[in-house]
Amino acid sequence: QVQLVESGGGLVQAGGSLSLSCAASGRVNSIAVMGWHRQAPGRQRELVATIRTTDGSPNYAGSVKGRFTISRDNAKNTVYLQMNSLKPEDTAVYHCYLYSADVGAEYWGEGTLVTVSS
Repeated sequence: QVQLVESGGGLVQAGGSLSLSCAASGRVNSIAVMGWHRQAPGRQRELVATIRTTDGSPNYAGSVKGRFTISRDNAKNTVYLQMNSLKPEDTAVYHCYLYSADVGAEYWGEGTLVTVSS
């Protein structure tokens, strides 16, 4: 089993910055992808950003491209999300995501709340 622990959410004014981190523990062999999804009240969960652990190749949602930066530390099994120029529409619960290639399984963190005030 894999456990994901997120940290770094909070309240920030529009235009501000926050950074999130997510550490994976447990059976963390063959991590292929880590990343973040978010879910705003009354909306479906959506992809924010993911990163391939092999080559660091990132993938961003169009709504965050140019404002958010995803990175990872493979030695620590940790993924980071630097969020700049935050907007009220970025308000959501941000969930860490991990895809393990050896078992073909996805794992999710419980989420951390990001609130952007206008």
